[in-house]
Amino acid sequence: DIMKIKICGFTNAQNANQAAMLGIDAIGLVFYDQSPRNVGVETALQIVNALPPFINRVGLFVNADSSFIDEVLCEVPLDTLQFHGDESAAECRQYAMPFIKALRVNQETNIIKMAEEYHQASGLLLDAFNKDTYGGTGESFDWSLAKVDIELPIILAGGLNPNTVADAVSQVNPYAVDVSSGVESELGIKDIDKIRKFIQRVNA
Repeated sequence: DIMKIKICGFTNAQNANQAAMLGIDAIGLVFYDQSPRNVGVETALQIVNALPPFINRVGLFVNADSSFIDEVLCEVPLDTLQFHGDESAAECRQYAMPFIKALRVNQETNIIKMAEEYHQASGLLLDAFNKDTYGGTGESFDWSLAKVDIELPIILAGGLNPNTVADAVSQVNPYAVDVSSGVESELGIKDIDKIRKFIQRVNA
């Protein structure tokens, strides 16, 4: 099985194009003003327009107003929404679009219960738990917590980089992996060599 790879937090069109041409499956755009990788509509459009075909364009939101999400969707052709906050299943569903629900996982997280609650999601993204921030921290978590038997595809995130991803994948065998800070040369700028290595380690 070739595992799906999503790279999140692009802020530059040329950088996204180079990464996409290496054969990744999805790119993530962060629409969250407290993130250092936050993009506005104009930048997001430039990035989306620079992508080759068949790349899934994911918009990441954190407890956003529906009016804000509608506004982004009017301007930017996204394929999938990713909800990283405390959105209810009904809130995630209301846009009539495929969505991913992110969970910040620690010992207390009942992934099986969440999979039932968000059963209309396209997948569940399992990320490191940090009480102060929503994703993109580069922190990993105990991979054994992500080994659960659920119907939904599991997207594994949190502290992945070229050095950790092989171990994480062998432990969890997720549907996809999602990386942001682990393949960066600086905030919001991805290192193409690191991405190349990351892809090789995932496919090996």
